[in-house]
Amino acid sequence: MRNIAKLSLSPTSLETAQGRTKEVLEAGKKSAGGIPNMYAGMANSPALLDGYLHGYQLFRDESGFTPAEQELVFLSIARVNECTYCVAAHSFIAAAVSKTPAQAVQAVRDDAPLEDAKLAALNQFTQTMVSSRGKPTPQELSDFLNAGYTEKNVLDIILAIAVKTISNYSNHVLHTPVDAMFKAQVWAPKV
Repeated sequence: MRNIAKLSLSPTSLETAQGRTKEVLEAGKKSAGGIPNMYAGMANSPALLDGYLHGYQLFRDESGFTPAEQELVFLSIARVNECTYCVAAHSFIAAAVSKTPAQAVQAVRDDAPLEDAKLAALNQFTQTMVSSRGKPTPQELSDFLNAGYTEKNVLDIILAIAVKTISNYSNHVLHTPVDAMFKAQVWAPKV
């Protein structure tokens, strides 16, 4: 694994935050039920955290994917981007909230085959979109559509990639520690 630079910014808290930072942290707390370590770090740039929260909620509300599919998309992106924080967090949310099949979650984490053909196509296409920087081949798009997804879903995946890029890259440079509630899902990329 690469030696990743670490920003010297300290996590922010509601107790010390002021103005726009406090406003955005309060919105994050309302949506998540608390302030995850990721939000505390990202709040050093209120616009960054606000953009993340807004895009994340739009994906959740308007993507047309089931909660399990949404989680799989986020997990697939985090896996390709090697974001240890988001792989742990979305693995936890997949089981506790979104009811994503355990085999699918573990397969994404391990970069192994998924048993569910439709979820396998979603994982594959999402990873392709990330690794190709949004340039799938006609065959890759056809395979995704033939699995039962739509062209609108391609655009929804692009929204998810934008949102996860914000969180994944922030977590990389902030070296965000995994929250206690996600510790059982700690993950590291294979070297």
